[in-house]
Amino acid sequence: MGFDGEIWQVRGGADGEERVGEIRIDDADFPWLSGRFGPGPGFAAVAPFFARELALLEAGLEAEGYDWREWERAYDEVRRRVRLVSPSGPVAEFLLHIQGDEAWFRWSDEPFEDD
Repeated sequence: MGFDGEIWQVRGGADGEERVGEIRIDDADFPWLSGRFGPGPGFAAVAPFFARELALLEAGLEAEGYDWREWERAYDEVRRRVRLVSPSGPVAEFLLHIQGDEAWFRWSDEPFEDD
């Protein structure tokens, strides 16, 4: 898979076009892609949502019997505020984490199925 060096965009704002940041892919470990995150002008507005989501995810990975509903609500808030755009266009679904200058994600061109 030739993802290395690709630039994926994170967009947001009221019209979904504000530049939140870019991810330059440097590792592809199916189904995850990861790379360097460069924040854009819109990142400050969404940074707290990414921080909360990641903190809840890490808590869940460390705690047996964790109730994942709080993490799901936090991630839903991230999804309401941003969209992920591949080099060929917007993706239908994604799971994106951003921490500092690192980002990692998985995506689908089709909507995820609800369990």
